[in-house]
Amino acid sequence: MIILKYSEVEHTLTDEKIKTDLLPQKFGTRGKIWTIVLVILCLVGAFAYVRQLQKGLIVTSMRDYASWGIYISNFVFFVAISLVGSLITAVLRLSGVHWSTPLTRIAEIIAVAGITFASLIIIVDMGRPERFYHLFIYGRLQSPIIWDVTVITTYFVISILLLYIPLLPDMKIMMDASKGKGMYKLYKFLGSFWKGTPMQHRLSNKAVNILAIAIVPVAFSIHTVTSWLFATTYRPGWDSTNFGAYFIAGAFLAGSGAVAVAMYVFRKYYKLEKYITDEHFDKMGKIIVMLALLYLYFNINEFLTPVFKMKKSEAAFLNGLFIGEFAPLFWSAIIGGMLVPMFMLLFRKGRKPFPMFIAGIMIVVGAWFKRYLIVTPTLLHPFLPMHNVPEEYKHYFPSFDEWAIAIGSLAGALLVVTLFARFFPIIPIQETIEEKHEKEHDHQ
Repeated sequence: MIILKYSEVEHTLTDEKIKTDLLPQKFGTRGKIWTIVLVILCLVGAFAYVRQLQKGLIVTSMRDYASWGIYISNFVFFVAISLVGSLITAVLRLSGVHWSTPLTRIAEIIAVAGITFASLIIIVDMGRPERFYHLFIYGRLQSPIIWDVTVITTYFVISILLLYIPLLPDMKIMMDASKGKGMYKLYKFLGSFWKGTPMQHRLSNKAVNILAIAIVPVAFSIHTVTSWLFATTYRPGWDSTNFGAYFIAGAFLAGSGAVAVAMYVFRKYYKLEKYITDEHFDKMGKIIVMLALLYLYFNINEFLTPVFKMKKSEAAFLNGLFIGEFAPLFWSAIIGGMLVPMFMLLFRKGRKPFPMFIAGIMIVVGAWFKRYLIVTPTLLHPFLPMHNVPEEYKHYFPSFDEWAIAIGSLAGALLVVTLFARFFPIIPIQETIEEKHEKEHDHQ
């Protein structure tokens, strides 16, 4: 029998207890307020997008030089956050790491929400939505943009399947628990064909293993191809062969920080202390430290060589980052988004739930700053100096419409995660029960 310590009292987890604990719960007052706030932010973003459709991209602060702004920063951020699904669901699953089971669905819904809004924000950045359709009709294989569209679409489909297939056994449990209630029809529509037969379990496990193997190269391709969109453009700050590995390392760190935040929130407000334990935070903290060290290496590699050479074309760009107008954001991203969380998590006390939550927030905020810094400073420091252009072309700060759409997209991703947690179990029920039985058998 598996016995876990909780509040210094030993509790035995029965199958029925697990089902009761992990079934979706109705929102309390705070949950309803949180959802309403997210919906309002999404509506404000939708209003700003309608304005942009009516008046054109002139409502933004993007001009001839800063032609990519906060939209592309958000795109790169969402793509980065989405990589965590392949890290936890695929890499740890294929490595035979069982302690990550309570975290797999959290990671997958973050991945799905991230890749969904990465796709939407690209359409927003295009100005006219029909241009996205033109990519498929008139796209050329010589363009890295087509490669990006292809791998993002593939990654989205695999992520949806990795979220849906392991959810099927839980659908049957939810159907039994919701008979006569409003959600029964939805659960029946999604999973009525699941009977739980040995053959279905074998097919499901085989499919998940195949998808877990497939998603790793696809996920790496997304971040490599996204980095190529920058690195194949001949500009100061982007002209680097380091970008592929640099983007992947940063994405792993950002996604892991997001999972740490989600772990704390779901554990606290859904009373999941028996399932998302201090041990999970401790192990995730160690993974984050390793990823932070890896990303720190790539940051040093990214800036040390151009600083040492200090070519004239890159001098203004680097000065702007280190001591100029972008210095506050740059040092906040490096120190607050990487170094401080890393040092916090080196110590066991720092890997407790609340410190991990704080470190996760710092990592996610720092990751967004870093994506903004990848995009904007480079565009404002072209190889050919700016001559005879309006003063506003030499600077970029997002307009109200850009902020509204960007914040609305972030709220939208959070809303997807929130609504999923309301209607589906955020921790796999059947898989948790099966692992309990395996541990009981091992202890006999």
